[in-house]
Amino acid sequence: MNYTSAEAAKLLRRLKEEYDALLELESQSFAFVAAVSEDIESVRPAYDFAAVQAKLGELEEKIRRVKHALNVFNSTHEVPGFGMTIDQMLVYIPQLNQRRVKLRDMAGALPKSRVKGRSAANSAVIEYNYANYSVEEAKAAADAASEELARAQTALDKVNSTETMEIDL
Repeated sequence: MNYTSAEAAKLLRRLKEEYDALLELESQSFAFVAAVSEDIESVRPAYDFAAVQAKLGELEEKIRRVKHALNVFNSTHEVPGFGMTIDQMLVYIPQLNQRRVKLRDMAGALPKSRVKGRSAANSAVIEYNYANYSVEEAKAAADAASEELARAQTALDKVNSTETMEIDL
């Protein structure tokens, strides 16, 4: 079947949820406690070892297939306008965001600010912190990083919602 990257991610999430639910059910039913006076068969939970192991194995294989297809797709499909594959974009976007945050902090700094709490209590020396860069340049760079981040996220979203991959389940 053909899936977009977004659809494949949802399929993977659904498969993992089904797998985790089956593991939880198994953990609640593979062993049980009964009092000596109880009829063991009347309190025995339903559990079929072979069937549960087979279903877990089937889900594990499906998860591997979907993850492999996503990995291949992400490492071979280029995001238009960026000259990068999807997996490279998945590294680039957090880098851009980190840069944007740092530049926003730098852009919000005062060119000169008084240092608080570092001077000795009896000292008459007043210390100042000076920006060793142009605050305006930092603001322009932060704005550019924000625009690039938005452009990158939009381009990646478009690829993830329009391009398809074949996943044989």
